[in-house]
Amino acid sequence: MKKIFTAIIVMAFFHIALIGIANAQLTSLPDAGNKRATVSEQVGITDVTIHYNRPHVKGREGHIWGQLIPVGYVDQGFGSSKAAPWRAGANENTWIEFSTDVMIEGQPLAAGKYGFFVAYDPNECTLIFSKNSTSWGSFFYKPEEDALRVKVKPIPADKSVEWLKYEFADQTPASTQVQLQWEKLIIPFKIETDVVNTQLALFRKELRSEKGFNWESWNQAALYCAQNKTNLDEALLWADTATSVNFGGSQSFQAWSTKATVLDSLGRSAEAAATMKKALPYGSVNELYFYGRSLTRHKKGKEAFEIFKIDYDKHPNEFLTNAGMARGYSAMGDYKKALTFAQKAQAQALDKPNKDILDRMVKTLQDGKDVN
Repeated sequence: MKKIFTAIIVMAFFHIALIGIANAQLTSLPDAGNKRATVSEQVGITDVTIHYNRPHVKGREGHIWGQLIPVGYVDQGFGSSKAAPWRAGANENTWIEFSTDVMIEGQPLAAGKYGFFVAYDPNECTLIFSKNSTSWGSFFYKPEEDALRVKVKPIPADKSVEWLKYEFADQTPASTQVQLQWEKLIIPFKIETDVVNTQLALFRKELRSEKGFNWESWNQAALYCAQNKTNLDEALLWADTATSVNFGGSQSFQAWSTKATVLDSLGRSAEAAATMKKALPYGSVNELYFYGRSLTRHKKGKEAFEIFKIDYDKHPNEFLTNAGMARGYSAMGDYKKALTFAQKAQAQALDKPNKDILDRMVKTLQDGKDVN
């Protein structure tokens, strides 16, 4: 009896397995040869990803828009939706995903993954971002699941596009225009991101993670704020953390110079100068040289010379420190002494780009002109 019962159990599991195998599908080309595609780009620090299927014109020029793709909302004769928009592609749902909050045609849309639909009209298309991104096409479309609707004007294309595609165009550091292109029509929509606030929010999140256990991360966040003249009070706290003994930046030229930059941006110039002096003993040859160069660009000749002299005293008669002394004396108006150091650096130059720079410096000083 026990053997019979065991056999029945085995046969039952075997039957279930056969059903599963019968329902399994082999990998094959998508229906009607429509290609699967994914495009993804960063807008600011926001990842934008679009997944879709690409139908092709296939000899139907002039019969796509308003015919194959109907105007407005239609009953497709299948599914629960009696007024469905176009699926903005072929086969399964087209979806678009944003890693942060964005603006679509000036309207806010939260970070997330959305089904994407288009209610086509030759004069003004309605673009729909649906909270439902997993249904097949638009057969089960429900307007109450809409997260956002925007209206855009379609644009005639110069040449026909055989396979439907999405492209990122007119890109700036904070925005892009996504274009749905097919046959001789473009349906565009603009994506914008708040780069600064998005970046600050990400910094705050990451500084609480394992990335916050080194001074470099705190310094990076503080420097970003100083360079963009934003969030300066919090940036000073971040700079304090970067220069603390606990986080390892107490003997870093970069950490102290970033703090000085933040203080200067806050209008606390005396504190900035005192903080910068703390940075100088920790500066490398390159760090001191390029700090001196920044001072010459701001027409602070005397201060620049002092930095170049510190660099030279720590690392005498090297290519970069000789070049620095040439720039320092030139900034002070002493072209004769500047020429002496420029010629020393000229003889030490090991590659053509640096040799060319020193050749120009020597010629400029010989002509009695400032090299900075």
